[in-house]
Amino acid sequence: MRYGEAEIRNFSIDNPENFWPNNNPENYTIDIELPEFMCMCPRSGYPDFAKIKLSYVPDKTVIELKALKLYINSFMHRYISHEDAANEIYNTLYEKLKPRKMKLIADFNPRGNVHTVITIDSETR
Repeated sequence: MRYGEAEIRNFSIDNPENFWPNNNPENYTIDIELPEFMCMCPRSGYPDFAKIKLSYVPDKTVIELKALKLYINSFMHRYISHEDAANEIYNTLYEKLKPRKMKLIADFNPRGNVHTVITIDSETR
């Protein structure tokens, strides 16, 4: 196994080192785009690809960007639906960050003539 594969497979989002204190008390928005999300269809095993867009206003905590990359990459060998993947990412990050507000958009590449976009927003939840 190569070092990147090992790092992804052994990654745990629960490690406190993945999160840093937010030293800025004012409101500001962090926008992150992760254009290479991949997971496996739980029915067919075919790969599914998406662009994940995360936008959040931090409160006391921010996520370290390499940790976010490894967390997103940890889905690549998982059999999980579009809906479950988007909601798991949102719920996990919302629980860990406790942001003032957060929005996640999972824009899946078309497959079989179907294009899926899942939006989860703390302001409408």
